[in-house]
Amino acid sequence: MHATTGRWQLGLALALTTALCWGLLPIALHVALARMDPWTVTWYRFASAATALGAYLAWRRRLPLRGPLSRRGWWLVGTALVCLVANYVSYLVSLELTSPAVAQVLIQLAPMFLLFGGVLIFRERFASLQWLGFAVLVSGLAVFFHDRLAEVFRPGTRLGLGVAVMLFSSAAWAVYALAQKQLLAELASEQILLLLYAGAVLLLLAPAEPGQIRELDRMQLGMLAFCCVNTVVAYGCFAEAMEHWEVSRVSAVVTLAPIFTLLGIRAAAWIWPVVVPAEPLSGWQVLGALLVVAGSMTTALGARRAGTPGPVAEQPAA
Repeated sequence: MHATTGRWQLGLALALTTALCWGLLPIALHVALARMDPWTVTWYRFASAATALGAYLAWRRRLPLRGPLSRRGWWLVGTALVCLVANYVSYLVSLELTSPAVAQVLIQLAPMFLLFGGVLIFRERFASLQWLGFAVLVSGLAVFFHDRLAEVFRPGTRLGLGVAVMLFSSAAWAVYALAQKQLLAELASEQILLLLYAGAVLLLLAPAEPGQIRELDRMQLGMLAFCCVNTVVAYGCFAEAMEHWEVSRVSAVVTLAPIFTLLGIRAAAWIWPVVVPAEPLSGWQVLGALLVVAGSMTTALGARRAGTPGPVAEQPAA
């Protein structure tokens, strides 16, 4: 079993950096989507991540990948690849239909789906504290959408369709994470990600239009670059944080991402009011977002009580 270094201060700093990156990501994506479609944005993110991770593994002399994969391994790679691409693209589609705050609050369901998948497939325990966290999270969603519940449950509306797409995105990420967990028996996590990133670049070549980058203005180009760097930095900090701190505690800290999203929207609207218009949120919506964060955090910490690790795969769509 992996033992942490005990440098919790460094682990905390790295986990907060991850939460900040993931919190600001939907805001930057929202700006980039103004002149670029979800397929192309996702292609650039995967291409940059594959290049950076490939260079890192080559520098560490961990290429080529060790040994051939089994037939089951290739099936798992295919499943993880399709689901990861579906998660990234559908997240952006939902973001276009809703808003950064709504998208970041809803994506907190993805780790919950992963935990339920672990219970069903791997027979992991779901502690009473985790059930409490799940109940708080669902209550938070109800409070967040309390004045628009009719739209949420009506797919014909823009919000309802966006919520439905985000539920699909969350489920796709959970299936990807479960497949990745199985692949760890044959490959290291970095090698799995390189396979998936490179495969996604090839898979998205047909629908993506890389030439759209010429249509971006300086602000949109900067936001796209931030999204690409974010993909590498956030996951790198997340993985490094788990070297120094317990998984459950790191997972609990990164659930603060929606809070950074709400703060980031306010700051961006003040700095660039034309590019990022203010997203008015009522007191009930802020309370709902806080409850969602509290529920996610309680569930992550509850995993420690149950004796099972929390969700440690890559953040959905990040």
